Amino acid sequence: QVQLVESGGGLVQPGGSLRLSCAASRSIFSLNPMGWYRQAPGKQRELVAKIANSDFTTYADSVKGRFTISRDYANNTMYLQMNSLKSEDTAVYYCHAMRGGIYYWGQGTQVTVSS
Repeated sequence: QVQLVESGGGLVQPGGSLRLSCAASRSIFSLNPMGWYRQAPGKQRELVAKIANSDFTTYADSVKGRFTISRDYANNTMYLQMNSLKSEDTAVYYCHAMRGGIYYWGQGTQVTVSS
């Protein structure tokens, strides 16, 4: 069993930055891949960024060059640094991880980009 707890969401103006954190209840060496998804009102949940073996990363086209996913193995935490935020980035952001063929999700954190 794995618990994932997100934090760091909030209200930010367009062009601003936020950093999301996902704290895992066990060593993230055993979690592969890990990633961030988001779901806007009335839309399907979509992949934002993923980090896998050897910290290989992939990003949705809509966030490339603006978001950076990373992992801190010492603190069992994954991050999503979000820069140059746009109104269309507004959504609930979910942490995701896989271990032993089982998918785990966090409870989500709201990100609202508005002036």
